[in-house]
Amino acid sequence: MKLYYSPLACSLADHIALEEAGAAFERETVNLKTKRTGSGDDFTTVTRKGYVPALVLDSGETLTENVAVLDWIAAQYPALGVEGPMGRTRVLEALTYVSTEIHRSFKPMWHQGSDAEMAKARTTIAAQLDLFANGLKTDYLFGEKPSVADFYLFVMLLWAARFQVPVPAPLEALRARIAARPAVRITMKREGLV
Repeated sequence: MKLYYSPLACSLADHIALEEAGAAFERETVNLKTKRTGSGDDFTTVTRKGYVPALVLDSGETLTENVAVLDWIAAQYPALGVEGPMGRTRVLEALTYVSTEIHRSFKPMWHQGSDAEMAKARTTIAAQLDLFANGLKTDYLFGEKPSVADFYLFVMLLWAARFQVPVPAPLEALRARIAARPAVRITMKREGLV
């Protein structure tokens, strides 16, 4: 399979998850402005959406949308999911919240919003992060091992640091725990982030 990603984009979560799982996969960068891949190909031939992540499976099928790709990874590599009858549902709940609320709230930062829009976004994101911080009772969102939801939240915590969004202490500790994982260090280096 092959992952198309852009450094520090939300696709970093997928990149980390595949590395953490020990999956055999190829990777290729995408310039989101030009829609060209690292090898010079037109990325819109991979997905007409023109944004990452895109995961081309061995079958030739292409998966897009971070929640879908991360859910697929967790299904293939159960150690990155959560056990129990509500496990998958709880992971999807967390992934959806990260995607539809936190991720979306960063839009003014990535798209040159006004100072007022960015200030409002910082306040909104800080409140959204508080919801996770207040519920964090273990090392990771769902226990003593990370799930794909932790990796997506990790990317949002990196964005928070980049854009000076206040992060509650429990999530600062979570970010440090995830950043220290060997697969995360490898992936961050591959994406040129360290």
